[in-house]
Order: sequence, then C-alpha cells, then structure tokens
Amino acid sequence: MKVLRALLAIAAIGLIFVAGFGYGRWYSTRPAAAAGRKILYYVDAMHPWYKSDKPGIAPDCGMKLVPVYADGTQGAEPAQDRRVLYYRDPKKPGYKSDKPGLNPETGDDLEPVYAGARPANAIRVAAERQQLIGIRSGKVEWFPDVQVFHATGRVVADEELITRIQARTDGWITAVSADYTGKFVARGEPLFTFYSPELLSAQQEYLLASKARAIMQHSSMHEMAETNADLADAARRRLLLLDFTPAQIRQIEESRKPIESVTVYSPADGYVMSRNAFPGQRLTPETELYTIANLSQVWVMADVVEADAPQIRPGEAAHISIPGTADTYFARVMYIQPQIDPATRTLKVRLELPNPKMRLRPDMLADAEIEGAGQRRLSVPASAVLDAGTSKTVFLDRGDGYFEPREVETGVRFADRVEIVKGLRAGERIVTSGTFLLNSEAQIRQASSGNGMAGMSMPQPQAGANNDQSHH
Repeated sequence: MKVLRALLAIAAIGLIFVAGFGYGRWYSTRPAAAAGRKILYYVDAMHPWYKSDKPGIAPDCGMKLVPVYADGTQGAEPAQDRRVLYYRDPKKPGYKSDKPGLNPETGDDLEPVYAGARPANAIRVAAERQQLIGIRSGKVEWFPDVQVFHATGRVVADEELITRIQARTDGWITAVSADYTGKFVARGEPLFTFYSPELLSAQQEYLLASKARAIMQHSSMHEMAETNADLADAARRRLLLLDFTPAQIRQIEESRKPIESVTVYSPADGYVMSRNAFPGQRLTPETELYTIANLSQVWVMADVVEADAPQIRPGEAAHISIPGTADTYFARVMYIQPQIDPATRTLKVRLELPNPKMRLRPDMLADAEIEGAGQRRLSVPASAVLDAGTSKTVFLDRGDGYFEPREVETGVRFADRVEIVKGLRAGERIVTSGTFLLNSEAQIRQASSGNGMAGMSMPQPQAGANNDQSHH
C-alpha cells in the first residue's frame, strides 16, 4: 500500500512538471503573438487593387503578395532604432525642436521622434513599384537665391587693349606696310616709314656727341670728358623719346650715318581698326595714323533696365550668347556706369570676357543673362512640391520604402527651386521626382483599404497645377 502511494505521488509530481513546462512554452509565445499586428488581407505591390485573404503569388504578374496590417502599413516591419532624432508637437507636426519641452506657440507637450519611427500616415511602396513610378530622393538644402536678369548689349573692343599710333614730329610718309583696315599686325611689325628733318637733326647731334665723347674719354681734362659723355647720353635719350628703337640707335652707331627714312613699328599685337597713313602724306604730332585693337579680350556693353539695376554688383557672373549661334560665353560684371540713359531708362553695365578664338567681333549684338545678388534660402527642387492650390505637400523619404506626406509653406521660387518657409528642416530626405504618381498611389491605397489610413489626408492636385508628371 505504501509503495502504491509512493508511485502515485511520483506520477503526480511528473504530471505537474510536464504541465508546467508545457504552459511555460505556451505562455512564452504569448507576448510575441500579442505584439504581432493583425493582418487584414494581402495585396499585389504592383497592383494594389488586387486583394486576397491568403498569402501567395499574384496571378497577373507573379509577384509575392504582401500583407496589409490593421494599422495601415504593408510588408515586414524593420527593427526600430530608439535614438531620438528630434521632438515635435503632435498637434502641429511642422514644429520641431532639438530638445524636449513645450511648444511656445501652443503650450503643448512635445513628443520624441525616433530614428526609424514612421508617422501613421506613412505609406510603403515596394522597390519595384518605386522604380516603375520613377521615385528619386534628395535633401532639403540651403541654396543661394540667385536672380537672373536679362539684358541686350553690344560687343566692343576692350579699351585697355587699344593702341593709337602717332608721330612725335612733323614729316612726310614715304612708305606704308599696314596698308588696309582690319589687317592683323604683330608686335614689332613695321607700320610705315617717314622722313623728318627734326629726326635727321637729332641723329646728327647724337653722332657728333658720340664722336666727341670717344675723343675725350682718354683726355686728362676729366671735366670736359664728363661733359661730352653727358651730352652723348642726352642725345641718345632724345632719340628714344622720338620713338627710335634700341636696334635703330645701334644701326646709327655702327654705320655712323643717320637714317633718312625712319620706320615706325607696331608696339602691340592687334587688328588695324582705323588707318590714316598713306604714301606722300604730310603728318604732324596731332595726326592719329593707326588704331590697333587687341581682341583677345572684349567687352559687352549691356543695357540693364532701371528697375533691375540695384540688384547687380561688380564681380557677378554673366552668360553671353550671340543671336543666331549656339555658343555661350562666361563673363564678369566689371563696371557699372553711374548714369541712367534718360532716353531708354537703362543703365550701361560693362561685362568682360575672353575671346581666344576671335568669334566675338566688335559691334555684334549680344544677349546677356546676369546673375544678381541674392540670399541663402532653405529650399527644395520645384518638382518635390505637390501644389493642390489650397495646400502644398512634400513627401519625406523615411527609408525602407516608407514615404510620409508633409504639408509645407513655400516662399519665393528661384531657378528650379522653391523656398520652404515652414514644415521642413535642412538635411531631411524628400522625394524630388515622381511626387504626383506617389500621391496617386497613396490615394489608391486609401481607397482600396476601405476604412482609409489613420491620419492620412492626401492632397488633390488641381487641374493645371505645377506638379511633377514627368514619369506619368
């Protein structure tokens, strides 16, 4: 009897152990089940209107069906990083702060937003669907607000590279080398030859002074020798002032004879823009014989309208184009004339640019786009903003295929960007291409889910609104 009781006690203890172990195994799975999300149905990520009560493969495209949960999300949930990104006002999601506390405008408590956390109105789009829609992402950035002002102008020669040729004495031209307007002459190339009694007399004085210095240089009369040397040096300087070249002076010294017809050489490279030198012509120091312009660098004198003039500063960039050609040239604003033209109400702005291939010719008409001064603005590409008329929306890229619609306030538009006044911060990732189709995708999801998505309010673009439809 005692043995039977002992066996019954052992059996009871075993049953209790087995039951406890099995209950522990079953109970340990309860939190995971409780923490799991309720699946409403399964959809085709490529065709979200196709629904199924069971997992499997879509019959039309062969893609694996993804679950749609009761909280409105799709697919598997990634593990969340509990690092706090910032704090926001749940009643005004556009307000953000780096520290916890209260919204000074409303007095409401701020809630943390964690890395990887997604708002309830975020939608998930599979990678294949993103590629089909043409979704591209970028960042909210600070960009300079550069305004472009259009002006018309005219190409002119750089006045600092223009050389005017005149004779220093009276005389008569005996021969002309640069014999037509438009001819290119190199530095040191002969222009014309002329005879001048004054030049002949100056050469003879130099020869006499040089001879006297040579005779007296070994004389014991040092003062006389120094005087003769000074006279020779003075005569040589006079020849240089009369535009004799050092080579011509050496020719005089070696031949011991004056040059009857003196040749004048070009002091610079350039094109003959005007010519007033002809054989047999009498010339005076007032006669302008040649104008030579170096066109390796030119100016564009642009006419800027009076209203745009205050926005333009020296040193700013400009782009020059010539009507009828496809070439574009980079230039700089070098000078702004101080006076408005009373007839046209425009201001002359001087643009300077190189002309290495000589494609820009004086008196050509030119179109100028001058970049005016601006300020740095927080902005996004214009294609990122979905304009519904009464509201403007930007989609934030939350990663792992999740996108959050965010209502924003915009400011000025410049170039291909739009200023963000409220709703975004610098560095946030946004959708820059495919916003219109992404919004359509969200509306289809909202309609196909029956009860809509929690907190989701999709914008309805107006007809003719400036939206990104480039991939439609």
